Amino acid sequence: MPPADVDDSPPPLGAMADAQRKRTFALFADAAAMPPPDALSMRARIEYKLRSEYKLVRHMVPASSAAQPAPAKASSGADAPFAVQKEKGAHAAAVPEATAATGADMGALALANVPTLPQHEVQRRLNAQSQYPRPTWHAPWTLYRVVSGHMGWVRSIAFDPANEWFCTGAADRTIKLWDLASGTLKLTLTGHTEQVTGLAVSPRSPYLFSAGIDKSVKCWDLEYNKVIRSYHGHLSGVYSLALHPSLEILFTGGRDSCTRVWDIRTRAQVHVLSGHSNTVVSLATQKVDPQIISGSQDSQIKLWDLAAGKTMSTLTYHKKGVRALQMHPREFCFSACSADAVKKYKLPHGEFLMNMGLTANGSMPLVSGTAVGSAGSPAGIANFSALNDEDVMVTGNEEGILCFFDWRSGHRFQDIKSPLQPGSLESESAIYCGKFDGTGTRLIVGAADKTLRFYKEDPTATPSTHPLEYRPPRDRTRRY
Repeated sequence: MPPADVDDSPPPLGAMADAQRKRTFALFADAAAMPPPDALSMRARIEYKLRSEYKLVRHMVPASSAAQPAPAKASSGADAPFAVQKEKGAHAAAVPEATAATGADMGALALANVPTLPQHEVQRRLNAQSQYPRPTWHAPWTLYRVVSGHMGWVRSIAFDPANEWFCTGAADRTIKLWDLASGTLKLTLTGHTEQVTGLAVSPRSPYLFSAGIDKSVKCWDLEYNKVIRSYHGHLSGVYSLALHPSLEILFTGGRDSCTRVWDIRTRAQVHVLSGHSNTVVSLATQKVDPQIISGSQDSQIKLWDLAAGKTMSTLTYHKKGVRALQMHPREFCFSACSADAVKKYKLPHGEFLMNMGLTANGSMPLVSGTAVGSAGSPAGIANFSALNDEDVMVTGNEEGILCFFDWRSGHRFQDIKSPLQPGSLESESAIYCGKFDGTGTRLIVGAADKTLRFYKEDPTATPSTHPLEYRPPRDRTRRY
């Protein structure tokens, strides 16, 4: 046995690792055996780094640095960083002088001859090169008026093209016309026997179109305030309605899983666009192909060829029903909201562009104080979406929260949860419809507590009082 005073335990692992590291360094990193650094290659590396990483800010050199002697002019193009390697014999005499220059001196020499760029050109190039463009600052929106008048859930809303009044349809089976400036009730139309789920006002004639769960589609003459045409053909409730922007054509979609195309004047059914396997709950139209886009509870989006009455393409990026579609007024693209995501697509073929509203870590943000998780949408279960000319998109969900997005970057910059009408239940906080007025400065939404809420931008807000908090998200281009 070994003596009692002898410690036979193994040495600590940290001490053994340090000893091995020292032996390895002494064996393979002998400073005397290493060749001296080559000044020409060092200068080439520095110049390449300056051109690749600091290309857009090289004009921001102090005047003292610009007064130093400039280096020999290098060739332009992709071979510019390696121009110093050409004519090696001619540069050999300059190598001893270059060895005395430090890295900072070489950087100043490389930046001396760079032309100055305007600030707006620098910002434009930075945005073009950035994968995630920085969002535009938007003023926060505030509630300034609440109007009551309906006896049921407010399900649909439409604005007068002249921006003087707007109309709403509700579960009380009535259509009400309101003055936009004062919010006072002007007229009530009755005729539906079930909830009014779709409204549209014609920009070319004094007609108002309505659709309801009673399977009816009606055309109202606002000069006489009565129904002049009815469009029969749906086999079940009608949940979506849209007008063609330039033709006298009406589109409706419902629980019979098809989109029907109507001639407004003759009441003839032009097409029955079938292909969905569940309720068609959202429609969007434009002047050029695809002139009609439909979203369904079967989680599919279909782009239709109106002339042929056939599907141009089918988008299957969503996992839940597509409850809202929104066309951009200037760009050739649209957005789609479902219970799993808010996505943006490019037309005419529906190429996926990005997910909207993600946080910096790539997850979904908080909705009503609870994380909705990777399978949830940043807008919750959205019931509508609207977009104004300032590229502010808003969605309203089942929890009564309005989510505001910057269209270009997809950044969600504000959430609003308005208080319920006194006497309403918490379960009646859902927001079912909403739309911007003609100027885009006022937003009106209809809720399950039977009220209309008016919102506008805060006129006192500035970028200093409400700074933009933004970090580029990860996995924003994740398709599914």
